[in-house]
Amino acid sequence: MYYKTTYTSPVGAITLACDGNTIVGLWNEGQKYYGASIPAEMNIKDDIPVFEAAKKWLDQYFMGKNPAISELPLSPIGGEFRQIVWDILCEIPYGEVITYGEIAKKAAAKMNKKTMSSQAVGGAVGHNPISIIIPCHRVVGTNGSLTGYAGGLATKVKLLELEGADMSQLFIPAKGTAL
Repeated sequence: MYYKTTYTSPVGAITLACDGNTIVGLWNEGQKYYGASIPAEMNIKDDIPVFEAAKKWLDQYFMGKNPAISELPLSPIGGEFRQIVWDILCEIPYGEVITYGEIAKKAAAKMNKKTMSSQAVGGAVGHNPISIIIPCHRVVGTNGSLTGYAGGLATKVKLLELEGADMSQLFIPAKGTAL
């Protein structure tokens, strides 16, 4: 059985999902792929200890602190390749960014392959079911473009700014202008 609750954040309403013991989802309201990885209906239930822990983690995060991802039991639902990519996302330091290409190189090494497609990595990053906690917002294009955030580029910018990321070389591709 899967459960959900809501959390009010500076970037809007967030839905948290769990299996009773571990966090399996976190989505911004209206986010692309919202709930897509959950194989059954989610029932509203607010008083689950893992939700309490996740809300405290999010409180710390939105206060500009750097809570450890390892503080929460996470069980994102997805295949082996996506799990590898999501594990790499968890290694990105707070306030820093990495490119899809760099993740592709790391994923290739973990899978004992010579190369890996940046586009395949982009698909896995975009389908991250536990956004913010598994920090897919820290992934940018090779040239510094802020592309592909399922929660919306405005949210991605807010999260990076909250973390104090160096935004001087980053830009929104549609406008092509620096932030």
